[in-house]
Amino acid sequence: MSLRNVGIVYKKELLEALRDRRTVISTILVPLLLFPVLSVGFGSLAVALVGKAKEEVPKVMLRGGEDSPAVVEGLKKLDKIEIVPETPGWKDQIINKEIRAAVEIPSGFQADVAQQRSDIVKIFNYQGEMKSEFATDKIETYMKEYRDKVVRERLAAKNLAETVLKPFEVNRENVAPPEKVSGAAFGGIIGYMVILLCMTGAMYPAMDLTAGEKERGTMETILSSPISRMHLVLGKFFLILTAALGTAALSVLSMGVSFSVLGHYTSQSAGGRAAAAEFLLKLGPKTVISVFLMALPVAVLFSATLMTIALFAKTYKEAQSYLTPMTFVVIIPAIAAMLPGVELTPKLSLIPILNVSLLCKELVSTPRPPSLSPSKCSSANPSSSAPSFSLSAPSPFPCRGGLQSALPH
Repeated sequence: MSLRNVGIVYKKELLEALRDRRTVISTILVPLLLFPVLSVGFGSLAVALVGKAKEEVPKVMLRGGEDSPAVVEGLKKLDKIEIVPETPGWKDQIINKEIRAAVEIPSGFQADVAQQRSDIVKIFNYQGEMKSEFATDKIETYMKEYRDKVVRERLAAKNLAETVLKPFEVNRENVAPPEKVSGAAFGGIIGYMVILLCMTGAMYPAMDLTAGEKERGTMETILSSPISRMHLVLGKFFLILTAALGTAALSVLSMGVSFSVLGHYTSQSAGGRAAAAEFLLKLGPKTVISVFLMALPVAVLFSATLMTIALFAKTYKEAQSYLTPMTFVVIIPAIAAMLPGVELTPKLSLIPILNVSLLCKELVSTPRPPSLSPSKCSSANPSSSAPSFSLSAPSPFPCRGGLQSALPH
């Protein structure tokens, strides 16, 4: 095999790919711009919308309460809540978002509380509607504080300490650093985006170098050149692999920059550093290199598979119809890695695509390599001491014979 001939084919296809607008967009622009738009753009928009919803003064309808003036007065003094009198059709008003919630105070509520009789205060809202939920939370918080105040007064009247009803506190305390918390939350997204963009970057060059050549009528010219078909196939394959790996590298770089900008933006907002800690996903050099190495076998798999399938198409549009279903085959296992409770195990390490996505999740959330015992590794790949998930993607070289046979003679 002559590496010089392979290099000649590679350089020729690389120059043509750089001139193709579709290849440049899918390989360079999409990985660089897609994740910043999704993370920074929509993240900033979500923060702005939630902040605006919290600042809005919701209308809450009061039903009853004529014989409970203290409770009604306390509700009217709440900040950023407008209490409106009861009107007919209040349920439809909540559904139509004319008012955000309604609170029903039972008859004789204040007297029942003084006589230590139990009552039920009902809060009606639009479940799932953000502004209605905010109004409900404010009303519910006030009623709970009023209840606690009544309990404290009863205990004080009998010379009892508050610890009689509340002998101890239960507090949650996170011991994991913010980087690991955010890594556990966003690690699955990293693997999903890398895999999806890696396939997208390889798809358009694969179609252009095979079906596109046939459609333009240049395939016969290339085959008539004094170069073996092995060199021709390898040159095209290495270009598709370069596009896939370049897309994966740019996507990882874009993610690191996007999370850094998003964390800085959130730290400057009203949420402060506590909210920003959730976005402190730091992709260090070792993590970036590790994720890139995990994308390497996937890129080889995608390049070989997409090129082989596209060879059977006669036109570019026909190749698109052949390769589009491949997207769903890839997305399903990649999304499965983001499901809660799905972790890297020896059995799951045997499933292509899913194994790499889970491993990327482990690499992002764990600063050291994931802990798999030698026995687990050997059970996943008996012929090697290395974990099988890093080598699970099949090599493209067995496909070379199929590619040569598919080329016209």
